[in-house]
Amino acid sequence: MKAAVLYGNEDIRYDDFKTPEVKPGTVKVRVRATGICGSDIPRVLHNGAHFYPVVLGHEFSGDVVEVGEGVTKVKVGDTVSGAPLLPCLACDDCQNGNYSLCKHYSFIGSREQGSFAEYVVMPERNAIPYDSSIPYEQAAMFEPSTVALHGLFCNDYQGGETVAVLGGGTIGLFTAQWARIFGAKRVVVFDIVDSRLELAKKLGADEVVNTAQPDFMERAMELADGKGYGYVFETAGNTATMQMAFDLAANKAKVCFIGTPHLDLTFTPKQWENMNRKEFKLTGSWMSYSAPFPGKEWDLTAHYFATGQLRFDPALIYKTFPLSKADEAFALYKIPGEVKGKIMLVNEK
Repeated sequence: MKAAVLYGNEDIRYDDFKTPEVKPGTVKVRVRATGICGSDIPRVLHNGAHFYPVVLGHEFSGDVVEVGEGVTKVKVGDTVSGAPLLPCLACDDCQNGNYSLCKHYSFIGSREQGSFAEYVVMPERNAIPYDSSIPYEQAAMFEPSTVALHGLFCNDYQGGETVAVLGGGTIGLFTAQWARIFGAKRVVVFDIVDSRLELAKKLGADEVVNTAQPDFMERAMELADGKGYGYVFETAGNTATMQMAFDLAANKAKVCFIGTPHLDLTFTPKQWENMNRKEFKLTGSWMSYSAPFPGKEWDLTAHYFATGQLRFDPALIYKTFPLSKADEAFALYKIPGEVKGKIMLVNEK
């Protein structure tokens, strides 16, 4: 088959690669669309791959073309997305249903060959059937949607409160939508890019705040009735927004860090004291899985995509490239601030 193969740092080539074989309990998927995740960028550009050569890619959708012995969940012709985590299922965390915390896991698209290819093979339990009316590009966003929803579950989310979502990227915009679906009093999205804030409004955010404006905090607190936000979700992994979360939180709030920081993060004593004085609860969120595997995050995404309540907009996708041009797609990430949204790779045939 053809695949975008990473041979070394900044060396990704559209090349011949061995087609994966179906084994008992697995399914073979003809990949139709696959997104570039933020975690793929350091793998390609900053020596972040576990080994070479490797086919990356873990956000994907496609058609089942072959099933192994014993498979009953899906059949040839079904449209599926893929849950990329391959937990060990034997450790204490897995036995307690905390698959995201498994220390002995493998992962499609980093530790196993992934979806930047014509075909990918995965265990039956990792195949997520979805309504065929959903476009392939939308279905390739199952994984970021589930990451967002897992953050709500980690933060013990309930409706009725004013919610702050820091970061208008793909995961942030899904986080805002989930908060709205499950009954937020008001959802406010924060970002520095007006186009992302406009998209947030289009996808259902009640209000948006551009944090590049000098008086943004005054406006932010006004939208929270001067009390702060009952739920705060940080989705950007940015030092500024992680500190901002502490300032925006209301008394007794619940704050969740979904974003992954890539730089050192420090708080002044006064900033950190916010947590003491407000008595808010701070938690993290990692990946997107729960019991029974892969979890309700995936089932609910399939359901709300199908009903249209979880919205998709073409503007979520910054650019679409044929898989054969994967090198050109990754080159855009070398330009600071260039990529605003998801880059999607599609198979041409």
